[in-house]
Amino acid sequence: RLIFVSATKGLEVETQMRMSEVLREVLRDQFEPRVVVLSGPSFAQEVARGDPTAVVAASYPLEYSQLVQRLLSGPSFRIYTSPDVVGVEIGGAVKNIIAIGAGVVTGLGWGSNSVAALITRGLAEMTRLVVALGGRAETMAGLAGVGDLVLTCTGQLSRNRQVGIELGRGRTLSDILAGMRQVAEGVRTTRAVYRLSQRLGVEMPITASIHALLYEGRDPRDVAAALMERPLKREI
Repeated sequence: RLIFVSATKGLEVETQMRMSEVLREVLRDQFEPRVVVLSGPSFAQEVARGDPTAVVAASYPLEYSQLVQRLLSGPSFRIYTSPDVVGVEIGGAVKNIIAIGAGVVTGLGWGSNSVAALITRGLAEMTRLVVALGGRAETMAGLAGVGDLVLTCTGQLSRNRQVGIELGRGRTLSDILAGMRQVAEGVRTTRAVYRLSQRLGVEMPITASIHALLYEGRDPRDVAAALMERPLKREI
């Protein structure tokens, strides 16, 4: 049988299903697909020119990922394996939301302190959602978690970060998207993850703030102020 390798990062908005779940839903009447999820810090342009890149392939059972690892790894493309399909997919989706926030910080003219705080607390949100869905917290310490998060929040090629930068500079979302030739997945993913967090009762204040910015017309500075003025708490 075929193995389907999913490199798509996001959730279906209406159902909040992960992409591997969507694949199974679409194909279940024909056969039960063998799905491997491929994710991690990997701008396509850099992969194409041969820059050393490391990603993670996740599947259950693990043997599917191990096969993909053997077939697709090469001198400049290193694949690790994981049994945590949930963690790898959720990490790849939610990091795009946090990257929009990192872009907003930059667009507002704030510095590295603010970006570092957003990345770190964004990672905490990602981890809470992964655990609530049955994934592993430790996956967020790897390539599909902090690795992809750092790249997308800081890399010049990040489309989601660029959307945030323009929002921070005062442009409207519709104007920004109209001028883009590629898709910024985090815009739609924000709506899906916000709904999922509400349904599960998972605290995700950064995600809620980006949702307010994108879909409720809130001002970036007001959103940032509300985040900083939340009740004080322990870090972990």
